[in-house]
Amino acid sequence: MTTVNKHRLNEQEYLQGELYSQIKHEFVAGEVFAMVGASASHNLISGNIFAELRSHLKGKPCRPYINDMKVKIAENFYYPDVVVDCSDISNDAYFVETPILIVEVLSASTKNYDKTFKLQQYKNIPTLQEYIMIQQETQLVEVVSRLDGWQPQYYELGENFILQSVGLQMSVADVYDGLKL
Repeated sequence: MTTVNKHRLNEQEYLQGELYSQIKHEFVAGEVFAMVGASASHNLISGNIFAELRSHLKGKPCRPYINDMKVKIAENFYYPDVVVDCSDISNDAYFVETPILIVEVLSASTKNYDKTFKLQQYKNIPTLQEYIMIQQETQLVEVVSRLDGWQPQYYELGENFILQSVGLQMSVADVYDGLKL
């Protein structure tokens, strides 16, 4: 993630700019940061998680979103890879404020940022129940949950884990389906 410029924007300027931008940007403390493109592995993992959530939540009030739905925390905006929100948002909304589940697929360039800064930011969301961090280079899923005091639980190939926020059991193999690691 790189800083686009040092000119500080307000929230409305940022949101308006995102509507027309070819590149996604996160908005933190008035600064805009360009998002890097995602690898095939990143896309497959995100898609696998989204597909499982979409199937599981069909007909229920909670909805999963993938890649392009922003999460607003105070005056900041982030683009998680997958997010689940149960609020009644309009169909033309571009961000959610009350997610219950956030998933980030970790890349070499964002791993530390996602595991430290974003984790701290996401913990400030009162509705958030779980944050899932998925490695790309190895089959490892890390689940941190409000119910467990935000203590990490790790799952490897051959293991299952439960997303308590939505009542979904998944296997690590399903997360990495289609990848050759």
